[in-house]
Amino acid sequence: MSAADPAAVLFETRAAAGGRRVGIATLNRPKTLNGLSLEMARLLDAQLVAWAQDDTIALVVLQGAGEKAFCAGGDLHALHESMVAYRAAGADDVCDNRYAAEFFEVEYRLDHRIHTYAKPVLVWGHGIVMGGGIGLMAGGSHRVVTERSKLAFPEITVGLFPDVGGSWLLARVPDRAGLFLALTGALLGPGDAIHAQLADVHLAEADREAVFDALAAEDWTRDDRDNHARLGALLQRFVAPVEVGPLQLHAQTVAALCAHERLEDIVEAIASLEAGDDAWLAAAQKTLAAGSPGSARLGFELQARAADLSLADTFRLEYITALHCAAHGDFAEGIRALLIDKDRTPKWEPATLAATTPAWAQAFFAEPQWPGGTHPLADLGASRAG
Repeated sequence: MSAADPAAVLFETRAAAGGRRVGIATLNRPKTLNGLSLEMARLLDAQLVAWAQDDTIALVVLQGAGEKAFCAGGDLHALHESMVAYRAAGADDVCDNRYAAEFFEVEYRLDHRIHTYAKPVLVWGHGIVMGGGIGLMAGGSHRVVTERSKLAFPEITVGLFPDVGGSWLLARVPDRAGLFLALTGALLGPGDAIHAQLADVHLAEADREAVFDALAAEDWTRDDRDNHARLGALLQRFVAPVEVGPLQLHAQTVAALCAHERLEDIVEAIASLEAGDDAWLAAAQKTLAAGSPGSARLGFELQARAADLSLADTFRLEYITALHCAAHGDFAEGIRALLIDKDRTPKWEPATLAATTPAWAQAFFAEPQWPGGTHPLADLGASRAG
């Protein structure tokens, strides 16, 4: 980034009552819908570490610049370049893609830090919040959605799987609906995001500055638990009514679709559903039909494993799987078709769900020989979530 470019992440502190301060981090690449680059993840992680050690900082706010998005996901262009170079070199060790290894390590470490942050973290999830954006938002102690929030895990369209802790998050969505979200990339509005436990409160976007003014007027203490409670009470003063979304309206249908034990039966049930003129269900069917069969299998298998894992262990497993996807999965092809050539005709391999057997998926969970001898995320500990 040249000296003339704006900072990828803007940091500021605002004075609050009682001599305390509020740290505000703003993702600042609105032209790319605040897509998270490696540079941005490094900057944000370092600042969170500094604010955690600063006794004058009472809480942290994370937001996105522009009107369209909090964060639409990770920087896929740079990852694609690294995968093309890795495969052209004929490498066979998944750790040899140094860029992918570093990107996923820094991103997952950042996401985990937010989950484990002792001080309150208010995430203002306005607009598009997808993939890596959910990774940033999910760990916040107080997660705000607005009337224009749109959340999704759309990784099946690019040959990946719901990562950034998504396996753990989706495994805990009520009525196994997390499987439906992983397989279909279905959009969640504010009401559905709260129902799926990916957000906490619905506020009007027009009230953002009023909320920030209230943060400055609050008499924060030096007790993190007390500040968590104070922030929760403050946000309740601004809560706006929220409509019931399609995930809730179709809760019984989605539960029945995902009640099957085999992935093949779930996919068949979704494909055979009579969607009629329901645009949400029809879009979900279309995305699943066009998506990567391998991604469907990996998302399914990972949610099954994550149901019994801690969040930290889930990040460690997802890291291994992500490296395999970067090395020999559909990830590079999915990005090519969607963002590079933009022909939207990916050639998935395997091409059919039948070929993506549990045995096929097992290769993506095989732990490599780590260059340093231990898993790069071995030091991740317990989170607030457990």
